[in-house]
Amino acid sequence: MLNEHTIMSEHARLRIHIAPLGFESDRVVLPAIDMKADKVWILTHDDSKKTDAQSYLNDIKNRLKKSRIEFEIMRLNRLDLSRTIKGVRTIMDEGEENTYYVNVSSGSKIQAVACTMACMMFNQKNNLIPYYVQPKDYYEYEGGQMSTGLEKIIYVPKYEIKTPEDRLVQSLQIIKTNNNRITKSNLATVAEEKGIIKIGAKMDNHKQARFASLDKNIIQPLKNDWGFVKENKDGRTRWVELTPEGERILEILN
Repeated sequence: MLNEHTIMSEHARLRIHIAPLGFESDRVVLPAIDMKADKVWILTHDDSKKTDAQSYLNDIKNRLKKSRIEFEIMRLNRLDLSRTIKGVRTIMDEGEENTYYVNVSSGSKIQAVACTMACMMFNQKNNLIPYYVQPKDYYEYEGGQMSTGLEKIIYVPKYEIKTPEDRLVQSLQIIKTNNNRITKSNLATVAEEKGIIKIGAKMDNHKQARFASLDKNIIQPLKNDWGFVKENKDGRTRWVELTPEGERILEILN
């Protein structure tokens, strides 16, 4: 019997759809049927009391069951761009060998932007495919479905948004675990211990070489190329701090 948590073969290359929940059902169900989806992830708001879309969720679940398409629900704040981007990545990370079709037309504008950005950020294997569903009919929203039918499916051109290298993300995480602020000396020590930077200098100038490596390979890219950290000086102590942009990227990538 098919349900929300049916286990599928780990070895099959599956067609997984990701669709935010909005005030309509056809835009989620019909493309899943038309494109022969193996499973649909439905992104719903994490507080059901603050959304009027529950009836559409129930309809989508019933119709997917009748079509023998498996589904699962991920609850996220539909107004949180970063959380939605991370949600798409979390789904994809569970089975990177699969193909993921991401519906950028079925939810809110913020969800559409987040889903599109996720496809640009995490599509290294070219297995994240954003698409837009053009319905046959549109309606003014007055408590009823906003659109019905399926006119055509439009594949969205795939562009790339670069993300920082793993060593830079690891460095951001070190700063994060120290309340978003760490001395440059401590960051250099931890970065070397974790193999994020490598020092080839002799012991007599090891500390100086470590600072130089940290500056060149970690601090300067994070500060100048990405804008994820800033440096401050308090007396003789130099500090490295996360910027708001650095905090947001960590929410997505960790």
